[in-house]
Amino acid sequence: MTMGIRGKLFLVSMGLIASALMVSDLFLTSSLDRNLTDRMSADLGVRAGLAEQTISQEAQTLKPNADRKWQELAVELGLRSKARITVISLDGKVLGDSGLDEKGLANVENHKERPEVKEALTRGHGTSIRYSTTVEQRMMYVAVPFFHQGGQAGVVRIALPLSQVDRAVKDLRKILVVASLLALGVAGLIATLATRRISRTLRQLAETAGRMVSGELGERTHTAGHDEIATLGKSLDHLAANLSKTLDQLRTERDLLGDILGGMQEGVLVLDAKSRVIHANPALRAMLLLGADIISKPLLDVIRNADLVEILGEARENKTTATGEVELSGIKPKRLLVQAAPLQGDTGNLLMVLVDVTQLRQLESIRKDFVANASHELRTPVASLRSAAETLRGAMNDPEASLMFLEMIERNAGRLHQLVEDLLDLSRIESKEFRLQMEDLNLTAFADQMVHAYARLAQDKAIQMEVISAAPGIMARADRRALEQVVGNLLDNAIKYCPSAAKIQIQVETQGERCRISVSDTGPGIPPQHLPRLFERFYRVDASRSRELGGTGLGLAIVKHLVEAMRGTVTVESDPGKGSTFSFTLPKAIS
Repeated sequence: MTMGIRGKLFLVSMGLIASALMVSDLFLTSSLDRNLTDRMSADLGVRAGLAEQTISQEAQTLKPNADRKWQELAVELGLRSKARITVISLDGKVLGDSGLDEKGLANVENHKERPEVKEALTRGHGTSIRYSTTVEQRMMYVAVPFFHQGGQAGVVRIALPLSQVDRAVKDLRKILVVASLLALGVAGLIATLATRRISRTLRQLAETAGRMVSGELGERTHTAGHDEIATLGKSLDHLAANLSKTLDQLRTERDLLGDILGGMQEGVLVLDAKSRVIHANPALRAMLLLGADIISKPLLDVIRNADLVEILGEARENKTTATGEVELSGIKPKRLLVQAAPLQGDTGNLLMVLVDVTQLRQLESIRKDFVANASHELRTPVASLRSAAETLRGAMNDPEASLMFLEMIERNAGRLHQLVEDLLDLSRIESKEFRLQMEDLNLTAFADQMVHAYARLAQDKAIQMEVISAAPGIMARADRRALEQVVGNLLDNAIKYCPSAAKIQIQVETQGERCRISVSDTGPGIPPQHLPRLFERFYRVDASRSRELGGTGLGLAIVKHLVEAMRGTVTVESDPGKGSTFSFTLPKAIS
């Protein structure tokens, strides 16, 4: 079980107080023992001096072997001084001892080696404290030499038990124990109250800090005072305020960066040092048809392309920006312009920006094809005109030849005129200069009018044309002039490319909120590989036959742009050898 701060503070407080009481006990008892023994030593020294005077006087009449007299003198001095008196000769023999009888005196050991005796003989005064085996208690001994005929005759030693000192020390220790217990009780109560208050404040700080960690940065400790805990609480409040401000700034910057990356048309990809995906913006996912589970995956598991790996390797190796284009195959083949550069710092992260240039490259290809096709389309009639004019100059006197060359000039001039008109129409449509006048049109009646207008061309090739309408009055919202050009181009192409005795149908129907017009024929059809580019400028399935039939190569491009200008869509379906169907939709008329 983990001990809380309150318990730790209480134990520390009790430990400090107990240690202080123990030190106090040791100091006081040792001081009292030392003080009492010093006082006793001084008192015994006075008594020993008085005893020495008496013994020195008596030593003039006593002989060293007068044991009985020495014993009597020791007993008498012991009664006077109220202490134990021992008379010791120079050779260490105990001559008399007030604490022993004659039998005990005879058996007492030599005292020559007693420390107080040796010290008294050498220094004139000796003191010693030790445990006496004779009386079985701690004793203090004070010894001084006595004299006979001007010289040392022996040593008189006075001794008292230290029982009073021990008793005083023991009583003091009892008092100290009781006082210590009382002090510990009072101190424990105070420590409990203090630690409870401190622990409560610290617990509140910990709870507030925990809520701050969980994200509630608006929490505050509201601590008062000027101590360290109050300073800690104020520091936590200040830290939370700064952290909240910093997080708000980071959120703002993150949201701004997210909005920027989310609104970019370019794909942005960030890789770590191991080429794993860290970030991919929505444009990149949409561009490469990727899901949201690509994060933390290796790049090669997301995009498999050798050219891309080479660009990344160059950027990492040279630590600089590397640029290149890569081709990506798949459901929607793409051509991407890739720019890779290492991010600042030593993280090893790499930033990649991918721009979809598929449409740009297609436009460049269309532009090149347009220039080449337009040049070619213009070259043929211009060459024919120059050739006919030069030949006509030398055949002025031949009416038949002159008429033939004039017809050639007229035909090629008409072809040039039609080409220029188609180019101008296409240019006006794309630049929004072709103003539409939208109105409600009856598509069934309109289809009948268009069949009637092209009836003569169809009759020349014995082609049968008919209108099939799902209802007699299908109304659409369209521009009549544009619609005439769209249906006219489709009928003209069908008549040109269909063989004799073919059949052409114009079908009018509704599809939900839109109307649908289809021009179907039973001609040669169009191979599938040509269908995706059929509405491009100057694109021809059979270029030689188209020029032979006098087409400009812009009709279907004009059809597509006009239909889209009227908020419709155009499609083509074809079965080689069986025929083709060109269909487009228009919005229904406003009822």
